[in-house]
Amino acid sequence: GGYWDLPVRQGAMLERHQLPGLGAIRALDDPDSINWCQVAGQHDRVAIPSFHTGGWYDIFLQGTLENFATMTRLGRDARLVVGPWSHSEFGDKVGDLSFGLASRRLGVASYPYGDLNAFQLAWFRQHLETDADIQLPESKVRIFVMGRNVWRDESEWPPARARVQRHYLRADGSLRPDEPSAHEDGTEFVYDPADPVPTVGGHLVMAGAFPPGPKEQGVVEARQDVCVFTSAPLEQELEVTGRVRVILNCVSSAPSTDWVARLCDVHPNGQSFNICDGIVRVREGADGAGIHEIDLWSTSNVFLPGHRIRVHVTSSSFPRWDRNLNTGDQDSSRFEVARQRIQHDADHPSYIELPVID
Repeated sequence: GGYWDLPVRQGAMLERHQLPGLGAIRALDDPDSINWCQVAGQHDRVAIPSFHTGGWYDIFLQGTLENFATMTRLGRDARLVVGPWSHSEFGDKVGDLSFGLASRRLGVASYPYGDLNAFQLAWFRQHLETDADIQLPESKVRIFVMGRNVWRDESEWPPARARVQRHYLRADGSLRPDEPSAHEDGTEFVYDPADPVPTVGGHLVMAGAFPPGPKEQGVVEARQDVCVFTSAPLEQELEVTGRVRVILNCVSSAPSTDWVARLCDVHPNGQSFNICDGIVRVREGADGAGIHEIDLWSTSNVFLPGHRIRVHVTSSSFPRWDRNLNTGDQDSSRFEVARQRIQHDADHPSYIELPVID
């Protein structure tokens, strides 16, 4: 029940149990705290080789990818391994999906020299034992491609050969590569902070009631405050590997609000599973028409023939993200209901950008 306490930054649940505040929310207002905690901007201080591991559903995924990419740009010796894991699940089943025995982090020889532990030990030996006869693969990147459920070596991250493909959110609920017409209607919904969209899966490290990973999204998609845009069934497989973003032309009745976007893979049986998602907080001026970019982080997923691509747009995913109270004052307990509108016409298109690999 502590997730619902307002104001958020006071940590009422911790106070009730006489526990010290974590300070994480207050630190967001302190640039010195942020600079002290983050690696970004300080990579040049790291001169040693680095081994980066993460999962497509790990809460620290994008930081792991950016650390590797930056170290590589600086000419440092770096390696990267990304599986279909969350921050705590490393077996063949993550969330509601099984990715096959080869996806396991441990116990299966899916990496050079054995499982991931053996690979890391070989890497340490190469760098720390002067007489070690260790020949690691020339490729610096090893990723698990979901959907196809295979490991693949890459020479770089993100793959430069990926091309950006736009799919437009259309007023009829479709998701299509063709641009909208000049007079296409908008899509409207109501966001009530008293009844936020529940968090179902994703990049999470939360209480046990909110497990991470790919989860079936039926309960989310049935809500009136979740706008769903779905492609036609694919005739050929479509691989999405790299950074995903959504561009929304939108407006709210509230001075401040949030916009959430989610990419899903819809299976032929109709089940929809989350791939990646993101949020942007418009702190002021949300009641004026604007263009907002939502960073959905990165993934590697093949949408198989017969599957459909789906995008959610809403204004909350609680309690993963604290609720925007729609007032512009997050330090208060007062909230308001907001009327949200997504534009779709040719002059104000909304779309998702997918990094597609042929």
